Amino acid sequence: MKPLPHHYSVRLAGAPAGDAQLFAVNRPVLRAAPPVEYDGPGDEWSPEHLLLAAVQSCFLFTLRAVARLSKVEFASLEVETEGTVDRQEGVTRFTEIVVRPTMTVPLGTDRARALAALQRAEKACLVSASLATPIRLEAEIIQADVPTRARAVG
Repeated sequence: MKPLPHHYSVRLAGAPAGDAQLFAVNRPVLRAAPPVEYDGPGDEWSPEHLLLAAVQSCFLFTLRAVARLSKVEFASLEVETEGTVDRQEGVTRFTEIVVRPTMTVPLGTDRARALAALQRAEKACLVSASLATPIRLEAEIIQADVPTRARAVG
């Protein structure tokens, strides 16, 4: 990791109607629009979906580092993330985010150690740690006969 502080920049271009375009140096343009729930078209990435995608991608990248340090091997990770938006204290906001990782580990892996790595990754994730929204982890660990080359941690 490079020394802190890190700085990030994203630019948005939009108009009174239609989608927005998000730009960052050396990255593909991303189109965003409101979700159907906010009268959007429902066929673009919404801010709500982007937030959940940020939580789950950060979770994976943090898990890679945690697993390496903990010497926990895993073959794959799939993460389903759901967010609930509701009104609390007069403010519409995310009231809960549930992260449901399914981690496939080699046969014989200590399930408690694998679960501990998932829990540490959730706590250490930069994006999750930056949110006021409660995040709940519902992890599943699957043991499988994984080919040796698939055992790479990250």
